[in-house]
Amino acid sequence: MSTGAVKETQMVIITGMSGAGKTVAIQSFEDLGFFCVDNLPPTLLPKFLELMKDSGNKMNKVALVMDLRGREFFDHLFKALDDLAETSWITPQILFLDADDSTLVRRYKETRRFHPLAPSGLPLEGIKLERELLEELKGRAQLIYHTTKLKPRELREKILMEFSVNKSTLFTVNVMSFGFKHGLPIDADLVFDVRFLPNPHYIEHMRPKTGLDEEVSSYVLKWTETQKFLEKVTELLSFMLPHYKREGKAQLVIAIGCTGGQHRSVALAEYIGEYFKKEYHTRISHRDIEGRREKDK
Repeated sequence: MSTGAVKETQMVIITGMSGAGKTVAIQSFEDLGFFCVDNLPPTLLPKFLELMKDSGNKMNKVALVMDLRGREFFDHLFKALDDLAETSWITPQILFLDADDSTLVRRYKETRRFHPLAPSGLPLEGIKLERELLEELKGRAQLIYHTTKLKPRELREKILMEFSVNKSTLFTVNVMSFGFKHGLPIDADLVFDVRFLPNPHYIEHMRPKTGLDEEVSSYVLKWTETQKFLEKVTELLSFMLPHYKREGKAQLVIAIGCTGGQHRSVALAEYIGEYFKKEYHTRISHRDIEGRREKDK
């Protein structure tokens, strides 16, 4: 058991009408760094609180989805909420998601899913019953989001703006170097091939070095075609990045590839990452340098 003082924890309970956007909501909280649990039965909340205390203050932002998929536990929900309110180290908030009946019916038809309260009946029957059951819970919510006219992207932006501590770090630009001979990065959003640039690999004393070495970096960057490439790619990214950010992406992975992922791509990933650091939360990584180091251990 942890014996230190428990740091105050931010806890958001996501609930509301089925089909109103709880999946988008929990994904948005994950992007904000919350520890997330989907469909936690209220009867397990006391045990979950014990685990949080034992975590050594590692779980100080938590988001829980509680809804009628666990309806057999629904009678315990209000007691669980009352217990939360009595804790001194948790700041609980209830986020209730709602939408009008016609919108919810349409969403169920589009997904061809049954309503959890009307598995063999019409969706509207389940929606009306659910609305009655949730009426009191809605009255206890600190935040109510009506998603009738919200697209998933707009709901996500609303949550990010409401719950972000540092809004400047919501959007992360990850610049990665890699070698084509080791395969494309599966998580890349944009890929730039720089194998057309002069290759330090063919200069014997540079071969064992990488683009992190000043000599190699200077060699890669000195060429006219390199400077022209950097001018064009930074101009392109300067145009694209604000649009990706406005679209609601949490991060963008820009992959720069050369043959082996040791020289040209590394030097250029460093340059591009540093170029955008003043404006965006930026991370730079070198997949195949790091992979080679792991093999050498």
